Amino acid sequence: MSTRRNSSPLEVVQLGPHLGAEIRGADLTQPVSDADFQIIHDAFVKHELLLFKNQQISQDDQVRFAGRFGELTIHPFSASLPTRPEIIVLDNDKDNPPLSTDQWHSDEMFREEPPLATMLVSKIVPPYGGDTLFASMTAAHDGLSDNWKSFLSGLYAEFDFKVFRALFSGTTDGRKKLLEVEEMFPNPIHPVVRVHPVTGRRTVYVSPQATKRILGMTAWESDHLLEMLYHLAEIPEYQFRVQWEPNMVVLWDNRSTQHYATRDYLAHRRRMERVTIRGDRPYGVTGERRSTAELRAVLQPLQEDRTRIKRDELTRPFERTVKAAG
Repeated sequence: MSTRRNSSPLEVVQLGPHLGAEIRGADLTQPVSDADFQIIHDAFVKHELLLFKNQQISQDDQVRFAGRFGELTIHPFSASLPTRPEIIVLDNDKDNPPLSTDQWHSDEMFREEPPLATMLVSKIVPPYGGDTLFASMTAAHDGLSDNWKSFLSGLYAEFDFKVFRALFSGTTDGRKKLLEVEEMFPNPIHPVVRVHPVTGRRTVYVSPQATKRILGMTAWESDHLLEMLYHLAEIPEYQFRVQWEPNMVVLWDNRSTQHYATRDYLAHRRRMERVTIRGDRPYGVTGERRSTAELRAVLQPLQEDRTRIKRDELTRPFERTVKAAG
């Protein structure tokens, strides 16, 4: 499906049933007018993922265009350019494989205010492989039964920079640095079902890369429920696959999508340049934007109570055996 608005040269071409659209007629080497940006922004929110092909843009162009969506952030763990700290360089081959990109995730879920969006520009593309898969977690939520939607709507999960912990060695200096980073990024609590601040649609917001546990549940309950939710992104009907071409710009909504970067190209080189756009604090179905401290005050006693109940269930048969023996 293709749409144009008024006399704008821009054309929005839908590519997938749940997410994905191409913007045609845009030249990102030039400033985008307010009218054209509104078209792009509306398409971004609606389709959750946008492609711009044949864009030979500079780093300045990338920063300028991405900056229209909001403030750019600096990643605390990934390598960035000294002259442009907002730009993360993802330059990988067999001697420098990527870190845990082959897990479904939304970017930087370990932040109190995770990113609104991510923009990736392809600079060097392998002759084959290296695709990125995206999943609409809005569609994943819509596909659940009403009972599951109701059950999940009141749950909260604790998040962590799990995969990046591998960057800190077991040395004394490494442990010291890890403690400093833990103070900078204390585990936030986010709703399991997040409400998109623009569309109002609901999206499943957990990831094996960053979710630590669901609060108010025993470890067994949390692990099994999370495992089920993780598999939602793997359903092909919810997915769109980006086959990278040289000079392609891809922009995705971190509030409503997850992605998985394949590692099947490592005999060859793949270089991408990424910027990330600041977001706001996720909120759930109730609409309350509670801080992590406030949520812990409410949920931690429940977690402790459930742990006590589980412990009692495990020890009660042993206590009965001891009493019988006595």
